Amino acid sequence: MSRREKIEAMLADDPGDTFLRYSLAMELDKEGDHDASLTRFAELTRDEPPYVPAFFMAGQQLVRLARIDEARTILRDGIAAARTQDDLHAAGEMTEFLASL
Repeated sequence: MSRREKIEAMLADDPGDTFLRYSLAMELDKEGDHDASLTRFAELTRDEPPYVPAFFMAGQQLVRLARIDEARTILRDGIAAARTQDDLHAAGEMTEFLASL
């Protein structure tokens, strides 16, 4: 059983588990299934509250795919979400990454 399959099996038992959902998005990225990965990250960014690390990982993935404008948008949204949640460390990391683009 692959790592992705193990994560999917655990998600079948607990579909709302944020960390498992994030792990699946990361695994899909590693496997090269970028559309599925980005879809999973987008779902996490729409949670209430949004899962801040998903913004940063999606932004990095979009940069690797040369989709810079989309990366900038997701990073700006992530910075706002991080600030709303008082996660100044994440906001700072995304701000630095955004400035490098």
